[in-house]
Amino acid sequence: MAVYKIFPEKSATLYSYYPTLNTGLDEILELSTFESIDSTNEVSRILIKFPSSEISGTFADKVKTASFDCYLKLYLANATSIPLNYKIFSHPLASDWNMGTGRLANLPITTDGASWGYTQESGSGVWFSPGSFPSGQTGSYSGSNAGGGLWYTASAYESTQSFTFISTKDIELKVTNAISASYTNVIANNGFILKHSSSLEFTTASKFELKYFSDTTHTIYPPCLEIRWNDFSYNVGSQSTMDSDLYYASLGNNKNSYQQDSIQRFRVNVRAKYPPRTFQTSSFSYALVNYALPTASYWSIKDLDTEEIVVDYDTTYTKISCDPSGSYFDVYMNGLEPERYYKLLFKSVLSNGEAIVFDENYYFKVVR
Repeated sequence: MAVYKIFPEKSATLYSYYPTLNTGLDEILELSTFESIDSTNEVSRILIKFPSSEISGTFADKVKTASFDCYLKLYLANATSIPLNYKIFSHPLASDWNMGTGRLANLPITTDGASWGYTQESGSGVWFSPGSFPSGQTGSYSGSNAGGGLWYTASAYESTQSFTFISTKDIELKVTNAISASYTNVIANNGFILKHSSSLEFTTASKFELKYFSDTTHTIYPPCLEIRWNDFSYNVGSQSTMDSDLYYASLGNNKNSYQQDSIQRFRVNVRAKYPPRTFQTSSFSYALVNYALPTASYWSIKDLDTEEIVVDYDTTYTKISCDPSGSYFDVYMNGLEPERYYKLLFKSVLSNGEAIVFDENYYFKVVR
């Protein structure tokens, strides 16, 4: 199974209160509803775009005809005054935009890129004229401050994620339909806009801040487009399949360090803990017999220092394959931060429903 991560080529935050402010170089992306110093209800929205060439290359060279899904992921940096329940929306943008070189804290403000009012720079390329949206496109604003993005209206392209008080606040939006449409040239790839629901924007109902790491962050949490596809193959050949917890698994070809652009096929050797006692004159040994993991076997990757799950078990997209040589899976190192250590974990679900996790300190490092 395969998981491939693509990182943004540009991102920015749009602030309704600052119609010409560009924030293209900020390390933080903000998705907030707030009250201004003038006691007006204001909002911020996020723009983010991923390179077309890398998306098309991934589908042409890796995904090919396999079934797939795409997820837009952003990692929370800070949150204040969040309500018990809220919802975030994403739409594919209908207009191109310039990232710019501004920051929220710049004084005087930088206006050389996308802002609430403009797609390019202050006075150049308005998002739309109020009340005159092109067919199949829309935007939203409050009062006389027009702007805040222009996006495609088709419901198939809209993605939502609901949050409760107990859910993680990281964003993971399923954007498969929008990516498929841009890859096949049904719509242009101008990136995505992320916003709150209309019931929360520009109202007094709720004021709260959500701040996420941007692509210019100096942390290990940049946003990404995660493409997952199904390339599961299962052919055990003459091997028997592991059928109980009386086995142990090991990596047969872990080189311990990998270049960040490499692809590694990991082989999982499965041995019986208590091979049968035999009396023989040949060199054959049951202790060396390799078994296949069950079809319901999955891999996961954890950051060794933070112990955060980087790639979680997925019953579709991280299944462990098998060929006559044994069980295996592929890892694309590009989605892992370089100069960090990671741990591999495996999980197998037996026919009786018992789940076995193999956590035997299988470490590796990604290097530049």
